[in-house]
Amino acid sequence: MTPGERFCKQPVPIRKFEWLSLGAVLMITAGALTYFGEGKPAVMPDAPVEAQVVRPAPAYTPKHIYSETADPKADIAAGLAQAKHEHKRVILDFGGDWCGDCQVLDIYFHQPPNAEVLEKNFVLVHVWIGHMDTNIDVAAKYGVPIHRGVPALAVLAPNGKVLYSQATGEFSAMRHMDPNSVTDFLKKWKS
Repeated sequence: MTPGERFCKQPVPIRKFEWLSLGAVLMITAGALTYFGEGKPAVMPDAPVEAQVVRPAPAYTPKHIYSETADPKADIAAGLAQAKHEHKRVILDFGGDWCGDCQVLDIYFHQPPNAEVLEKNFVLVHVWIGHMDTNIDVAAKYGVPIHRGVPALAVLAPNGKVLYSQATGEFSAMRHMDPNSVTDFLKKWKS
């Protein structure tokens, strides 16, 4: 047997560290090829650096907003009757007391200038969704996919017609959103 034959027949142990290093090099190389394949230089001299501002959520003590025993269909019917009488629109707010983003939305709803816009133009109806497993049929009726996150909102005309349905979980990260997003929403959909 020649030394070359003996070398080919014996397994060469490869240490785990070497495989991990090889994997890391391949991933970095693939990323670099993708990056340079788009014609972008590795470093942009004097390129502006964009900082992402993440707003801290306001401090809050969880409060009871959504009633587990309420009948959402009756609450919505009462809200529509009130809205018709007062020439307002109805906001359906699907969520749960356990939801921090729902708590923050409620805070933003009741801060100036939102509180005035809300009071003057809307009837707010809270719909409890349990832990994403209750009143799903009510949310579906108004085109609100709560599986995308809560709080989830819908705006109704006084006759019950859906004017807006939150389709993509727009407010589900409320703790990281600017309170002005609520102001803009209320102003856009006010009656």
